[in-house]
Amino acid sequence: MEYPEKLVITEVGPRDGFQSLKKWIDTSIKVDVVRKLFHAGVPRMEIASFISPKAIPQMSDGEEVVAGQKIQDMDRAVGLAANVKGARRAWECGIRTLTFVISASEAHNLSNVKKTRDQSIQELAQIREAFPEMGIKLSLATAFGCPFEGEVKDQEICYVIDKAIAYGVTEICLCDTIGSAVPSQVRHVVDTIQEVYEGKAILWSLHLHNTRGLAAANTIVAMQRGLRRFETAVAGLGGCPFAPGASGNMATEDLVYMAHRMGIETGINLMELLEISEYIHEQLGCRVDGRINMKTVHLVQ
Repeated sequence: MEYPEKLVITEVGPRDGFQSLKKWIDTSIKVDVVRKLFHAGVPRMEIASFISPKAIPQMSDGEEVVAGQKIQDMDRAVGLAANVKGARRAWECGIRTLTFVISASEAHNLSNVKKTRDQSIQELAQIREAFPEMGIKLSLATAFGCPFEGEVKDQEICYVIDKAIAYGVTEICLCDTIGSAVPSQVRHVVDTIQEVYEGKAILWSLHLHNTRGLAAANTIVAMQRGLRRFETAVAGLGGCPFAPGASGNMATEDLVYMAHRMGIETGINLMELLEISEYIHEQLGCRVDGRINMKTVHLVQ
């Protein structure tokens, strides 16, 4: 099997990871974690979410987190929004790349953002019109299964992708929101979208949760199918607050370790990642779900 020479990893811990923690995280700690991750070589990072504070109070200080970053790192910073109001907050504080979430499942979209898929698609259209210079990545939630509807059919996935492409979106991330995907399913979905959208200049990526311990196996299959862009969270943090049963993302340190042992470049310093993971545990007292740590990283045999 052939594997890519390099992976492009988007770190989502400061957004997807922190938003799942109920206890308030001091803004200074959020700023510090983001700075440390950039210093470790993370090429791209979701550093804040611009969702209603009533929905996710943990993300209410998005502007302050952005303001705490170094100017030279801002071209690697990504914000998340679910509507025009959130996109405006992101733009006004300096974010120039936006993650916009739409679920492949109608039921999950209603639970997640209190809108139908078509209403979210219209929000996307309004954002494109209001902020034509904003780079937009579509995060297609529940692409591998919905906590409310179960299996999500290919046509439901393609329905949202078709609409996004029509509005000029050229970067699409397929999200295993509840961590239900298995390798054969990943192979099928990746093969399907590559066949259906062959010839279109789309940057495909995967966002895998590790609920059932299959994120690494699913990543391997995706790499074998040609994907090289993945979203992960330091310390394995994460979990959708509107998807019952979802646990954390694949830990960034686990993917970096696996990639480096396979001879695949990431540009990320593994030892610094492990130090950041320990720092998060020390500061927040939260569980670290990554399998690679300071004790196991040297056990090569």
